[in-house]
Order: sequence, then C-alpha cells, then structure tokens
Amino acid sequence: MTLSLSTLTPQTGARRRKLRKGRGIAAGQGASCGFGMRGQKSRSGRPTRPGFEGGQMPLYRRIPKLKHFPLVNPRHFTVLNVAKLSGLKAGSTVNLDTLVASGLVTSPKHPLKILGSGDLDVKLTVEAAAFTTSARAKIEAAGGSCELID
Repeated sequence: MTLSLSTLTPQTGARRRKLRKGRGIAAGQGASCGFGMRGQKSRSGRPTRPGFEGGQMPLYRRIPKLKHFPLVNPRHFTVLNVAKLSGLKAGSTVNLDTLVASGLVTSPKHPLKILGSGDLDVKLTVEAAAFTTSARAKIEAAGGSCELID
C-alpha cells in the first residue's frame, strides 16, 4: 500500500465524537451543560481572561519581584585578579592577548575584567573591558594606568 494524502486516516480512537450539550438529561450534559447552576464560570462567553486568579495578584505579575531570577542578557567576562598581574614585567602593556601568551588566561572566551583581590607593586598599562573600583585604585596606586576597551 502506498502512502498518499488520500490514504491517510487517523489512528483508531484518536478522534472522539463531539459532546452534544444541552440536549436533555438523557444525554448526560443537559440543561446547564456541566457548568453548574450559577456563578461567573457558568455564564456564556469566556468567564475570565487567561491568567486571571480572582483578583489575587496573578503569577505572571508576582514572579519577577522574587529573587534569584536570571538576567535576560547577562554580560560575561574573563576575570583576573590584580594579584596575578604582580608577576608581570614592569612597564609592560597588559591585555587579553598578552595574558594568553603569558599563560595567565587559558580560555579567552569573553572580554577581560580586572578584579581587585590581592596587591600590585609593578607599574603596568592595563587594557580591559571592565575594572572594579578597587582594582583601578590598586593599579593607579602602583603608578600604572587603566584603559577601557570595547
């Protein structure tokens, strides 16, 4: 048997007969059609809009107020502490490429961000996408400079 649009049929039991509501008590869904006697949900038309919770603050409005929800478009960085920079040669320029060459950064997937943990005693010119306030202060206190790059 070949398969074509004219030979396609639904599987047995997949299509059930439509309930004929309001056709007397013998049909099982007579008079009020299974909606009960009174109330908002027994009236004709859509009883409430989707997501309505009877006047209570609905789920879609109360969820984003709670904590621990992820940012939609988070910024990712390759992070490095100031303490790691102290082993570099004084007066050199530090950027993501030189850090990869020196082996301090192994996977440069994202832009570089310098964090302020540790001490720095060498003068460096640091080029990064972002600096923490403490990292910038420690680099400039050692006589170096911070340059923001995109």
